[in-house]
Amino acid sequence: MSHLRYFFILVVISGFFVPKSDPFEITLVGAVSIIKIAGEVVGGIAKAWNIVDQNVDFSHLPLPLLDKTEEKLFGKINVISQKLDELAVNLEGVGTSTITVVLNNLPDRVRLELRLNDLLKYMTSTDVNFKSFLRYADRTKDFERLTLEDFARMVVSHDSNSVVSILERIHAFIVPSGIGISDTGILELLRKDIMEVEGDMLCNSRQSPQQVIYNLYNAIALTELKGYSMIQFSYMLLRLYNKGNFTTEAQVMRDRFEERTNNAIEIVKKVMAQSSREFWNCDPKNHVKGVTYEETTQLLQGYVQNEVDLNPDGTCRENCAEYTYTKSHGCFQNLYCRQQRRCNGKIIDCRYYDSDMWICPADPLSGRRYEYIEYENGKVLGRKQGCSRGTTKVDSWWRWLFWHCSYCFCLCDEQGSASDRYVNMRPTIANISDNMVVVGLRFIKKNRILHVQIQEGKLLPRGNIDAATVRWVPVEDYKITDRKIYSGQDYHTFSWEKRAVDLDDLEADDGYVFTGVRFKEIGSHLNFEIYCTKFDFDTGKLINPTSTSIWKDNANTDSATKNPRKKVWLVSPDIPTRTTSPSIPTSSPDSYIELTHTDIDRDAAQTTVPFWDAQRVESLQPVPLSGAGIFHKGRRFFGGFITLKTISYNFSKHLKAAFPEDDKENNF
Repeated sequence: MSHLRYFFILVVISGFFVPKSDPFEITLVGAVSIIKIAGEVVGGIAKAWNIVDQNVDFSHLPLPLLDKTEEKLFGKINVISQKLDELAVNLEGVGTSTITVVLNNLPDRVRLELRLNDLLKYMTSTDVNFKSFLRYADRTKDFERLTLEDFARMVVSHDSNSVVSILERIHAFIVPSGIGISDTGILELLRKDIMEVEGDMLCNSRQSPQQVIYNLYNAIALTELKGYSMIQFSYMLLRLYNKGNFTTEAQVMRDRFEERTNNAIEIVKKVMAQSSREFWNCDPKNHVKGVTYEETTQLLQGYVQNEVDLNPDGTCRENCAEYTYTKSHGCFQNLYCRQQRRCNGKIIDCRYYDSDMWICPADPLSGRRYEYIEYENGKVLGRKQGCSRGTTKVDSWWRWLFWHCSYCFCLCDEQGSASDRYVNMRPTIANISDNMVVVGLRFIKKNRILHVQIQEGKLLPRGNIDAATVRWVPVEDYKITDRKIYSGQDYHTFSWEKRAVDLDDLEADDGYVFTGVRFKEIGSHLNFEIYCTKFDFDTGKLINPTSTSIWKDNANTDSATKNPRKKVWLVSPDIPTRTTSPSIPTSSPDSYIELTHTDIDRDAAQTTVPFWDAQRVESLQPVPLSGAGIFHKGRRFFGGFITLKTISYNFSKHLKAAFPEDDKENNF
């Protein structure tokens, strides 16, 4: 046992586990960090081998040296174990979750499914062996030499279950061989399948497709690093126990580790560059107003009014179609107009269906005026599914035998306490003075005003986020009735004339990270903007954030002479939550959509659509973002949702070979 303890002491003295440069002394998680650690591990192991090569007679160990350093040794090994556990908790949870989600969502991709199952099995096996390795190192004096020797032999044997064999199998899954069943790497297969079932993948993984690839490789890279460490220390132990020299074997394993690592990085970089970095939420299992979606209420709502009240003269000389833009001028003889809530705003786009009808009034608290309207000719507007408040018979009439005073079906555009039609225009920015960046978004309504709420987190070196700092920033608490609060400055007011929302994907320039959002008005359109701040990737520091930050937008309009914005049309839209099919994206960047009413036949035009998707757009693991977008998702004949998306930072451009050819001579 004393030989082994001395061996570990030599490793500590050699600098492999030096406190100031401990390769496991990290809190960062990611392939960029692991690649850096891998280089340090290889260098440290090389130093350890130099010491073993000094022909030390381990049978004549000076006991004072052993007694003096034993306590320090075991303390350091405990620290290593804790740091590895911390790294594994952060990394393996995401990696294993990613594999499990992929398996659950790709049942018909047999080849990929089998490979992922095997990959998970091999990673688990390596992790089990590594935990044994740490246990032996932590409690060396409690184990027999034969136990440690047997473990070392298992790690480096030619058996198919040895660590050496498992690492080669894992590598074969990542890097395509060009022949047979392995002609396409698992990451490339995964990328293609994510493109085919992107909605399902996004629904369950809570990551962008690129993040799925990145986090999967993170877990694989950590497994590779664990395996390589076990292999090298196993050869050292076997040499320590006079079972052979193993210099050539160790060098071959090192060369293979470097080759596998560099090849894998090239594949991962290529696949990540081709993968989407967008993340958005699919529909929830159950829609809940105020939780999973918000509404603009009573912007354009179906409204029944007699022609006699639609003109200032109280006449019935025209027909309903003549009243395209008017208002309610009175309530003739307190007829049906007295039994319903009056429209005190603009009355638009009137039409005639039939003279007489039965109207089913809605619960006043529902925000609707009517549940349905049934005309004498049999036509029904809305869903006829019972009428708890009882129907009201409404009949048109003749005046002096010449003029027919018809009841018209119109649209009411009325601002008031029942109509939530406001969107915050004040900027919402992360605490950039404290190095915070945006990591998530969602729509939220406060005081009847719709806000984009941001989730912020502190940026760390190499694109990591301090999870302990992640929080949702409270939205501003103001009301449209407050003093010195103005429409067009503090908030946007939707109306019949101003109800367009621009749909764009916005991304920061290279060297910038996403730190804030706001809306502005361009003509009658509500336009989305993002705030971008310059930063240093290696240090994780925002660079002069108050002076280098800029707003970025797409100011294109639908009236532009070149490449104008395209309109997203809603065809006979019903209430979005009535569909049984999952929503899918229906818009593309550089387009716009107009808020409108639901279909007259399907819903009596009682609801404003689209809804606003209020689900949290946050990743499984917080990551810096390079941008955000706003788009429409839905199904044909339904209003759908205006939805936020995030665009994760592109880590692929920072993946570089861990062991450049020029450095190989200096590493051993």
